[in-house]
Amino acid sequence: MKKSHLIFFILIFFAFQACKTVSNKVDKTISKEEKKLSTFLNKTVEELKIEFGEPDLIETTNKENKNFVYLKSKLKIKCERRFEINPKNIVVGYSSKNCF
Repeated sequence: MKKSHLIFFILIFFAFQACKTVSNKVDKTISKEEKKLSTFLNKTVEELKIEFGEPDLIETTNKENKNFVYLKSKLKIKCERRFEINPKNIVVGYSSKNCF
């Protein structure tokens, strides 16, 4: 009986370690994404289009700004990147969802 408990606890320990490893990899990938997107702040729309191409969708906000939306699908996971563009065609903000 004690031997089965020991094996059970060892398996649980390794399962938690595997989850921690996956979490660390996801955190690193998100950090790289943030670093990449932050380089576009205060850059022109032209520089953004050189990197990402034409946006899939352009939305107008109530502050006269525009949102350029770039959509990408990888392994059925939909990645969405949004860049907020001011009236002077300068990137003033961004957000990213599910982009690994």
